[in-house]
Order: sequence, then structure tokens, then C-alpha cells
Amino acid sequence: MVTALFSASTERWDAFKGPLEQAFEAHGLQVNLVLEATPGEVDYIVCAPNGPVQDFSPFTKLKAVLNLWAGVEGLVDNATLNVPLCRMVDSGLSEGMAEWVTGHVLRLHLGMDTHILGQDGVWRAGRIPPLARDRSVGILGLGALGQACAQALCALNFPVSGWSRSPKSVDGVTCYSGDTGFEQLLCVADILVLLLPLTPATHHILDATALKALPKGAMIVNPGRGPLIDDAALLAALDVGQIGQATLDVFATEPLPPEHPFWAHPRVTVTPHIASETRPSTASQVIAENIRRGEVGELLLHVVDRNAGY
Repeated sequence: MVTALFSASTERWDAFKGPLEQAFEAHGLQVNLVLEATPGEVDYIVCAPNGPVQDFSPFTKLKAVLNLWAGVEGLVDNATLNVPLCRMVDSGLSEGMAEWVTGHVLRLHLGMDTHILGQDGVWRAGRIPPLARDRSVGILGLGALGQACAQALCALNFPVSGWSRSPKSVDGVTCYSGDTGFEQLLCVADILVLLLPLTPATHHILDATALKALPKGAMIVNPGRGPLIDDAALLAALDVGQIGQATLDVFATEPLPPEHPFWAHPRVTVTPHIASETRPSTASQVIAENIRRGEVGELLLHVVDRNAGY
């Protein structure tokens, strides 16, 4: 019998308990899934980075930590965590992110806010947007989520470019990498989507210099991590029209404080970290598969590279 400790909020426990137990059964596993356990008896920890377990040193039998989130900041630098850490990569998370990103890219591309928010009884001749094939979308980050979004946008006929730290190849996507590639992508991105992990190398990657490199009037969609953007630099770029609009789902401080300038800025749309959520039904299958692999000595899925930070 394997013991798996669930370390997340009670709301997450309520949502995940049934799907996890069903997934364990489907994978032929006998797992004792618990909210509390003697540390020395725990084989796996299924956790959120903000869950109750922050010190992993008492878990002397621990084989792996299985993250419920795609992001691993808060865990990757934990000095007490000395076993494999697996980030969440699941189909539901990818599908949800692709739907959210595609929806907001289309919203910006079509200029939908003008009509949705500007109804005042005056009939005005509208400005016709270009076709998708004439509006370039750039994606910073070509992991599982970035690739899912890139392919969804390609299917709508947008020219899509993507950037990653190391070279990658994605069907239909112009791929860039490294410092030179970063600059090349910025120069062609009429709409820029941020889906990078947060690491020391990506903190404020979109600073004043990067914002200035974008085409004038470029639009930004950030469902990745708040600190990827220098807030002060973004506000300055919005105020002078260098950036035409920013749709932001994630922030350096969450919840976003009521007094933050983003709330009232006419060119900023704030959404409350809802771009995509780990779906219990699909995420439970990934967790069960990793426990199965761990028990038979196979390589675990989605193991975090501690040096890279993701």
C-alpha cells in the first residue's frame, strides 16, 4: 500500500479526492490518500506550492513531490526538498489556457471592446480590423501551454512566432531562441502573449527596453506570471501609446490591490488569475501515472530541472 499525502487547500481536497481515487483504481494502484499522516510513512506528496507542507525534511521515505500547478516557484528553491519534483502538465490545463488566450487575442485583434464597452446611442462608422493572416502574434514560452496556444492561433490563420530559451521546433510556428531571437520576436509581435515560467532569468523580461522593441501600438496578453512584466515600465509605455492595450491575468501581488493603477487604466483589462485551472479529472490521471511509474522504477513525467527553475 502506497501512502500519498495531499497538501493543498480543503477546497482542492474536496475537488480532487474522488478523481484521484478513481485514477488510482484505473491505474491498478493501491494508494492510501490522506490529508494527515506520520511523515515517515509518506511515499508521495501531492501538493500546491502554498499548501501546508513547506518543510519536506521529516518525510524520510518520500519518493517524489507531485505538483498540482504548472508553476513550481515556491518549491523549486526549497532546500528541504531533495526528491524529484514534478510539475503539472495535463491536457485540461493546456486546453483551458488555449481557449482563454485565443479568446483574448481575438478580442484584441477584432477591437471588440470598442463596441462592447462604448454603446452610447451614437452610430459611428467602424474601423475594420485586418484579417488574422495580417496580424502577427508572438508567444514568449514554448512549453506545453505555449505550444497549445500557438497551434490554436495558427489554426485561426494568425502568423505565430514563439520564443524559448533553447531552440525548439513547433509545426507552423516561426521559432526563435536566445538573446538575438528574443529581440527578433519582439520586433514582429503585434500581439504578445507571455507564457514563460518565472525564474531569475525571466523576472521583468518585459522591461522598458523590451517594450520599446515591440511595434508601436502592440498589445500584450499575460496569463503566465505577473513578475515577467515591469509594471512601471508597462504603465509608462501604455501612457505614451507604445503599447496599445494590456490584458493581464497574473500580478506580482495577488489579489491585485484596489489602489493599483491597473484597475483604472483605460488600456488595461484585469482578470483575476482565471486563465486556466488544473482540472481534477485530467490532472488526477497524470498524478496516478507518475505514482505508477515511481512504483515500478520507470522515469517520472515532467520532472523539474532545478538548475533551469522549471
